Amino acid sequence: MKTLYVATCLAAGLLAGCASYSGSSLVAGKSTAAEAEALMGKPAERVEKPGGGSVLYYPRGPAGRETYAVLIGADGKVQAVEQRLTDGNIAKLVLGTTTAREVRELFGPPAHTAQLPRREREVWEYPMDTTAMPYVLYVQLSSDGIVREVFKIKDYAAEPPGGSDRIK
Repeated sequence: MKTLYVATCLAAGLLAGCASYSGSSLVAGKSTAAEAEALMGKPAERVEKPGGGSVLYYPRGPAGRETYAVLIGADGKVQAVEQRLTDGNIAKLVLGTTTAREVRELFGPPAHTAQLPRREREVWEYPMDTTAMPYVLYVQLSSDGIVREVFKIKDYAAEPPGGSDRIK
């Protein structure tokens, strides 16, 4: 009986952990910002939107390979929960036009940043995971805060020893 109790508690804990991972149990138009934070924890970053509302960013997974954005309306209710590290969002980056602020609003906080002094560039790194393999997105910004280069490169360091068993 004790084993069944422990197994049931473990299963409930795992299910609760899964629900809080992506915010999938939040209901648009009904759940509140407070409920989102109670479920998903303190966001890595909160960006206030003009006219009210905010976006809460939650980098998840090993090395933040998924970033969920919880959009909160001016009324304090959840409007949507989105996974931001996607090819569709990468396609929105326009070299020579997109600003650092726009990158930050799109992807949330980078996992790492680096300076390239000779090139007068700052590089923001976003590890991401697709169904096929892990990647790292590098966004290079010039000193004026404009996107100059974008690279999506396979992350060989994230593969298990002996190579990946994922479909290639």
